[in-house]
Amino acid sequence: MSKSETGTARDWRSLTVAAALVAACGGLVLYGVLDTEDEPGRPGVPTAAVTYEVTGEGTADIAYQGGSEAGKATVDRAATLPWRRTVRVPLGRPPLVSITLGEKGGRVSCSLAVRGRHVQTASAYGKFGRATCQAELASPTPTAAAG
Repeated sequence: MSKSETGTARDWRSLTVAAALVAACGGLVLYGVLDTEDEPGRPGVPTAAVTYEVTGEGTADIAYQGGSEAGKATVDRAATLPWRRTVRVPLGRPPLVSITLGEKGGRVSCSLAVRGRHVQTASAYGKFGRATCQAELASPTPTAAAG
C-alpha cells in the first residue's frame, strides 16, 4: 500500500468515527426531547410541582393527575404503601390523588402539596374504602401575543 493510500484510509476512518460521534450526540439530544414523562407535551405550558403521598400499610389502588394536558390520570394498581410521587401538573388542571382500598380494607391517608405547601389530607378506611385529595391550580394568564 502506498503512502497516499494509507493517508486516504486514515481519512475515511476518521470521517467514519466523526460521523458516528455526531449520530450518537444527535440520538441523545432526540432522546432528551422525546423523553418528557414528567413534563407536559407542549413546550411553554406553565406547570406546578405537585407531591402526592399515601401513607398506611399494605396496598391500595392509587390514581393521580400527572403531566397530561388532556387530564388523563395515571393509575398504580395495588401500590405498596407508603407511596409518594412528585409530578408537574399543567396550570388550569386540578391536581388530584384518589385512593381505593381492596377487599381486606385497612386505613390509609392521602396528602397533597403544591410547590412544597401542604394543601389537603383525607383518609379512607374499611373494605373498599375511598378517599380523594384535590386542589386548585390557577389557569395560566393569557399573554399579550395570544390575545
